[in-house]
Amino acid sequence: MESAIQTVVKTFLSSTRGKENLDGKAFKKLIQNQLGNIMDDTNSSSAIKEMQQGLDENSDGKVSFQEYLTLIGYLANSLSQSKTGSNADAS
Repeated sequence: MESAIQTVVKTFLSSTRGKENLDGKAFKKLIQNQLGNIMDDTNSSSAIKEMQQGLDENSDGKVSFQEYLTLIGYLANSLSQSKTGSNADAS
């Protein structure tokens, strides 16, 4: 579990390249390179842009670490539901 959390943090930090947030280009690269096997439409620039806008709670055009964690939580929940066959809403 610890290594999984470290990977999530390291992936975000390396994707920001020393900045605080992911800009559109960095977010797209992270999605395509790191999450392409568990997400649909990772080759669609418009789908990735729409995803970024959906995560961007403060509308600054960037994805913060907290906003990134929202995506990771959603993906983990979806994966869990697919593995257990559960369709129940976890919220």
